[in-house]
Amino acid sequence: MKIGLISDTHIPEAMPELPAQVRAVFHGADLILHAGDLHCLDVLNWLEELAPVLACRGNGDDGSGGRAVVPEDPRLRDAVVTTGAGFKLGLVHDVLDPTEFPKWPIERTMEFYFGQRTDLIICGHTHVESIKRYNEVLVINPGSPTFPHNYSAQPGTVAVLTLEENRGGAVTIYDLKTLEMLPGLSVSF
Repeated sequence: MKIGLISDTHIPEAMPELPAQVRAVFHGADLILHAGDLHCLDVLNWLEELAPVLACRGNGDDGSGGRAVVPEDPRLRDAVVTTGAGFKLGLVHDVLDPTEFPKWPIERTMEFYFGQRTDLIICGHTHVESIKRYNEVLVINPGSPTFPHNYSAQPGTVAVLTLEENRGGAVTIYDLKTLEMLPGLSVSF
């Protein structure tokens, strides 16, 4: 199963639409998960041309910074996605790093947002791409395809998660400028 991971698109604030390279990276995806701060439902409509989409709200989708509140939509919610490969994926905008906030371990994050344990958590918020393991949980932040590292509007990063029937898989973060994997940001499990 191929799952496209994207976050912090900030459309139309960052640029009028998503970089065309997103389509190339997500080609053949079975599902796309958006980890919030989309800022308009057009982003979900555009992504849904490629594959079914689920998304969660980010702080910018709830009216922060004077932005309009993104309307309700059945595709837009914090969610636990159970895949055919037997994985539970948690989707939420912001995850506190347990190494920086030791009183908020990853187990507390899962209980607070999902009410259950998940195998992987897909998040965003920081605009910084990362793949980190906390205990047995992999936390994936695909970065931002439009505002990488919060610098300026330019093509940034997205990720692809591949899940296998035998409960194995891999996640890779791609640089949209080169369409290549970022060194050190590909993990098999």
